[in-house]
Amino acid sequence: MITLDRLIPGQKGSIQSISAPPAILQRLLEMGLLEGEEVEVVALAPFGDPIDLRIHGFQLSIRKSEASTIQVLLAGESS
Repeated sequence: MITLDRLIPGQKGSIQSISAPPAILQRLLEMGLLEGEEVEVVALAPFGDPIDLRIHGFQLSIRKSEASTIQVLLAGESS
């Protein structure tokens, strides 16, 4: 497993866990970043922050520091 901030555009993964502080965790959960959900990195800003994601058919952006708290299992890998 790796963290979401390490994925490159076009890569997909399944969210395994989120280890963010409570306030940030709540915000990420409200945006639909839930364990078991598939997320795809769509694009990176020129300096790598923020990261554009696609989840549940919509696109959102999160900070690289937030993405670093999200453990993902790359599509095609087994746990």
